[in-house]
Amino acid sequence: MARPHYSSRLEDWFNLGVQAVLRRRGWQERIIPQVGYGNTEFVRVLARVVLGRDPRNQPRYDEDQVMRGWRVFVTAPATKVPVTVIVGGQTFDAVTDRGGFIDLNVPVVLPPGWHEIVLGVHGDRQARARIFVPDPEATFGLVSDIDDTVILTMLPRPMIAAWNTFVRDEQARRVVPGMAGLYEELLADHPGAPMFYLSTGAWNTAPTLTRFLARHGYPPGPLLMTDWGPTNTGWFRSGQEHKRTALRRLAREFPNVRWVLVGDDGQHDPQLYGDFAQTHPDHVLAIGIRQLTPAEQVLSHGLPVPNPDPGAHDPHRPTAVTVQGPDGHALRPQLRSVLTRPEPT
Repeated sequence: MARPHYSSRLEDWFNLGVQAVLRRRGWQERIIPQVGYGNTEFVRVLARVVLGRDPRNQPRYDEDQVMRGWRVFVTAPATKVPVTVIVGGQTFDAVTDRGGFIDLNVPVVLPPGWHEIVLGVHGDRQARARIFVPDPEATFGLVSDIDDTVILTMLPRPMIAAWNTFVRDEQARRVVPGMAGLYEELLADHPGAPMFYLSTGAWNTAPTLTRFLARHGYPPGPLLMTDWGPTNTGWFRSGQEHKRTALRRLAREFPNVRWVLVGDDGQHDPQLYGDFAQTHPDHVLAIGIRQLTPAEQVLSHGLPVPNPDPGAHDPHRPTAVTVQGPDGHALRPQLRSVLTRPEPT
């Protein structure tokens, strides 16, 4: 096995040192659960274990509490910690990775709908996580980007990203008009359909984003995030590869589902979704792209024009129907027209 990248070893060394200091001060593990999901074969459990001052009580995320964004990044991961997972009355063991994360598939089949599982460390039941199992007969699914698609963050310009993430009040972030209503309407037309939020953002922000989505009426669903830290092969993770990998995984895990993919034209969503539609034409029903304003485009990638669709000039490239609009109000009638269109025979 190849030796991990220097950056990865440096981060591990730093984290171990921080953990040692905090443990001497009495800090212990606490679990931050994430929304998981299941299919007809397994349940995917997502969580993170960090060190905290009060291990006996899970943090209560008050919807009315005003939080500064920087707080969600100031965490100490608890690495190599045994975690007990109870799903459907069965108990499974897991160990946190180098970032304190648990990403575990357990061979339990749950009926469609929402469920609650239990996670604990050192034999204590410390946290409960929600799991959504789509209807096994579902053939429709929804995948949505987050940044600049449902929430206005102006990523990736460094100063704007830092301002939105570390300084501004959590509740001061702005919502993209009409997107929550669009998603609610699409899912109401397809009861039991899977809904995922796919982002290149850091897992640390998942609790903040979950509160934001709930506060603004977005339907609940698992968040598929990434880790901004070093990897075993380099200093930074590839956000684009994270999205590609997640889409391919969803295609495998839900082979009968055709997805509506929603993103924005500020970064790489048109290309990523177009590539996926080309390689998995039976898994993409439509693509919805939110058009950023010229000012948002500049903040997003430095130019006042959107990233082009790489398949726009290739008539031989198979892809899904793509609709565009500045917000959910504009995308709604276009997507409804596509989704109600008779299938070609």
